[in-house]
Amino acid sequence: MIVTLTLNPSVDRTVVVDALPRGAVIRSRRAWSEPSGKGVNVALALHRHGLPATAVLPVGGAVGAQLSDMLGRMELPVRVVTIRDEIRSNISLVEPDGTVTKVNEPGPELGADETEALVRTVLDNLAGAAWLACCGSLPVGVPVEVYARLARAARDRGVRVAVDTSGEPLRASLAGRPDLVAPNADELADLVGRPLRTLGEVVDAAREVRALGADAVLASLGADGALLVDAEVALYAEAPAARVVSAVGAGDAALAGFLHGGGRGAPALRTAVAWGTAAVQHGGTLFPAAAEPDQTALLLRDDFDPTRPLRDPAAAGR
Repeated sequence: MIVTLTLNPSVDRTVVVDALPRGAVIRSRRAWSEPSGKGVNVALALHRHGLPATAVLPVGGAVGAQLSDMLGRMELPVRVVTIRDEIRSNISLVEPDGTVTKVNEPGPELGADETEALVRTVLDNLAGAAWLACCGSLPVGVPVEVYARLARAARDRGVRVAVDTSGEPLRASLAGRPDLVAPNADELADLVGRPLRTLGEVVDAAREVRALGADAVLASLGADGALLVDAEVALYAEAPAARVVSAVGAGDAALAGFLHGGGRGAPALRTAVAWGTAAVQHGGTLFPAAAEPDQTALLLRDDFDPTRPLRDPAAAGR
């Protein structure tokens, strides 16, 4: 069983448009709403593919009620903490070529009592869990070291910890020595403070992050696939996408796939890349359970060319 924590959940509205001219009135071709937030996405992907998962999250206001209703209809096990402020709603504008313009609200402000209630709820639900996945941004009022605190407490209970966040919360989480961190290329570049232009530079950056406290680094590289760097090896995997509809949620799908694949080594990386590739070929934040990811064209190797340039080089602070 896997427990996920989403401190800044949302309801995401995806709107498909033919074009996005600035300042114009446009009509959408279709639109839909989904429950979201990184840990929610991870838990839903696992749940849809048969791995038990429980999502811990705050809910508040009308959007919180909508989110709770959505998750209830999806039959995802959840543990909610009611907060005073309303949670956020986000919007993604998707163009025909797969370009996504995403507008994320900042989210609620959490009081110290609300944060403590969420921490207690996580710890109270770790019995029997293999992993705790701490995912996403921190709302105003939440201490930046909260993921490190949870990592220490979970590891003391024999539960492995994955952290998927960015910026200062990612840097601070390393003090808790998480078993896995899962940055994308830009987040990794920001963490080490320099651009990343090649696969070898990504490996070097991941090794620096390991030296700072993470046991393993799963670096999502978009169209370039993903790299896994741990104490034993640096593994690279990529899989072609027949078409790219939307990259929103692909990193969450990759983390879910990694955990579903055992959370370690080549089998987990293979599943991570297969799930991430499947996700970009569907609109919204999740791919359906019926769309079983195809691994036949996936390449995985440890003898990759470190000088190979990234299609989209990562810049620190982008």
